[in-house]
Amino acid sequence: MDLERVMTRIDRWMAALSAAGAIAAWAGWGWRAAAAFLIGALASWLNYRWLKRIVNLLGGAPQPVRPLPVVLYGLRYALLGLGGYVIVKYSTLSLTAGLIGLFVPVAAVLLEILFELVYAP
Repeated sequence: MDLERVMTRIDRWMAALSAAGAIAAWAGWGWRAAAAFLIGALASWLNYRWLKRIVNLLGGAPQPVRPLPVVLYGLRYALLGLGGYVIVKYSTLSLTAGLIGLFVPVAAVLLEILFELVYAP
């Protein structure tokens, strides 16, 4: 199993699930649900990318610790929380659709597991 290929497929699963979910939300509940789903999917994708970058940094050659990136990585949760607060407090977008959008990476990983179970040599 080539990890780079797996990560590329997970990115593709996430893109496909985001598009399909937005279309389904639009068809079922309107543009506000589709927008909320896409915002949730985008937030989860950003968190996924940040976590992937941290894991790559930890697995590579030792590097000196710089305080600024450590602080920025810690602030990502504050940024995601602030975005969620703004959506809940001030937006008329669908909270349920936004929360479902946050689970796009989980669904992508589950689809990748199924793909590996079926097509792995």
